[in-house]
Amino acid sequence: MLELLDRHAKEAREDRELAPWALKSAGSKGRKYPEEEDDLRTVWERDRDRIIHCTGFRRLMYKTQVFVNREGDHYRTRLTHSLEVAQVARSIGRALRLNEPFCEGLALCHDIGHPPFGHRGEWALDELMKSHGGFRHNFQVLRVVDLLERRSPEYPGLNLTRELRESLLKHEKDEDWPDEFRPRPQKAYLEAQVVDLADSTAYDMHDVEDGLAAGIFREEELREASALWRGAREQVDLRHPGFLDASADQRLRVKRVANEMLKICINDLIHASAERLAAAKLTCADDARAHRTMLIGHSKELKKEVAELERFLDKRFYKHPHLQELTRHAATTLRELFHAYLARPQEMAPWYRQWADKVTLPRAVCDYLAGMTDRFAEHEATRLRQLD
Repeated sequence: MLELLDRHAKEAREDRELAPWALKSAGSKGRKYPEEEDDLRTVWERDRDRIIHCTGFRRLMYKTQVFVNREGDHYRTRLTHSLEVAQVARSIGRALRLNEPFCEGLALCHDIGHPPFGHRGEWALDELMKSHGGFRHNFQVLRVVDLLERRSPEYPGLNLTRELRESLLKHEKDEDWPDEFRPRPQKAYLEAQVVDLADSTAYDMHDVEDGLAAGIFREEELREASALWRGAREQVDLRHPGFLDASADQRLRVKRVANEMLKICINDLIHASAERLAAAKLTCADDARAHRTMLIGHSKELKKEVAELERFLDKRFYKHPHLQELTRHAATTLRELFHAYLARPQEMAPWYRQWADKVTLPRAVCDYLAGMTDRFAEHEATRLRQLD
C-alpha cells in the first residue's frame, strides 16, 4: 500500500529539512478552542485552507488595491495582490528553509481586514470611528478571523493558530497590543518578516505595472527616476537584444521589465537575508523574535534602489489627482453609509443587527462596512439614498 505523506510525515520532514530557526508545525502553541489534529494536514496547512475558503477572502476579489474594481478588469484587486504576496513569500520562505505553509497562509490573510476603497476606506473609517476606538486594518483582520467569520457552531471565527493570529498584528503599537499576546516580542517570526517584505515587494512591482497601464506616468519618467527599473531593463536587453527599443507592444515591454525587477528583488532578499541569518546564529524560531533587528530584508545597495522607486510612486502615482478623487469618493460613500445605518440599523444584514447588541451599534456598523466590497458599498449607498 502507498505510504501517504500525512501530517506525521510532514512534521518529520520539517524537522529534517527546515532551518533550526523556522517555525515547526509540531511545536505550535495551538488554537484558542482546542480541536483534534487533522490526519493529513499540518496546523498551518489547515490555517491556510480555512483562510482560502472563508467569506472574507472571496470578498477581496472586489476590494480596491489602488484602482476601484469597476475601473478595469486588469488592475490589481486585494485578491490578486494577496495571491502575488503569497507567491513572493513562498519563494523567499522556501529558499531560506522556513515554514512555507505558514508564509502562504499569512500572506493570503494579511489584507482580509481591509475595508472597501483600499487605504482610503481605512482612513475614512478611522475618522468615523474616532470617538469609538478608531479603525486599524491589522486589528480588523484579527476581528475577522477571530469573531466575524463563521464556520463552526462550536466557536466563533476560524480558530486559527496562535502564531498566525499574532503575526497579523505586525504594525500595531505597544499600547494597542492585545494582552492575550503579551509579552510583546521585539520582532516577528521570520516567516512573518518574509511576508512583510513580500507585501511591499509585490505592491511596488504591480503598482509600477498598473500606473503605466493607466497612463498616470510614462516609461521614460520611470527610466529616469529609478535605478531599479534601469537595471531590470539592462537585464532584459541582455536576454532579448533590441526588443525593448523595437517593440510597440507596451504591455509586453512593461511585463518583461517588471518581471525582471521582481526577480532582482526576490533574489536580493533571499541572499541578503541568508547572510544575516548565518551571522545571527539563531537556534530556534523564538530567537528571531528576541533579536534586536529585522533579519529579513534587502542588501544596503538594493534597499536604496527600492526606496528610490517608492519615492517615485508616492509622488507620481499615489498622489495623482485621480487617486485623490477616489479618497473623496471613499470618504463620502462610507460616511453616508455609516450615518444611515446608525439611524436605520434595520437596514443592515440580520447578523450584524444582532452583533450590535454585543459590541455596540457603531462598532457593528464599522464591522459591516469593513466587510463590504467596493461595488456592494456603492450599491448600498444608492439604495439608502432612495429611502430618504
